[in-house]
Amino acid sequence: MKRLSSATFNSFRGIRDGIRTEPAIRDEAVLLAIGVPVGLLVAPSIAWYVAMIGSMLAVLAIEFLNTAVEKLADHVTPEHHKEIGRIKDFGSGAVFCGLCLTGLVWLAALALRIGGM
Repeated sequence: MKRLSSATFNSFRGIRDGIRTEPAIRDEAVLLAIGVPVGLLVAPSIAWYVAMIGSMLAVLAIEFLNTAVEKLADHVTPEHHKEIGRIKDFGSGAVFCGLCLTGLVWLAALALRIGGM
């Protein structure tokens, strides 16, 4: 039980620190906070709501991982390094893919809600 409470505390500390210090994480957390109530209005069903919010949580998780890789890379070598730059770009690409998935899920839900597809 001690390990579980410690892991939970560490997770919440990471979320808090990420939101406080990283603009990209903060932006996505704000979008999630807006998406939770808006999703209730847009989602055609509870399953769609779960997919909509789940996709936003996935983007936030990907952003946390991308930020962790970037911070670690900057710690290892603060100088510009071509290969480390590529690695950072891969993380950015992963965030972009997550954002595209979220956009598709939300657009499909909206199309169902409006058009009754």
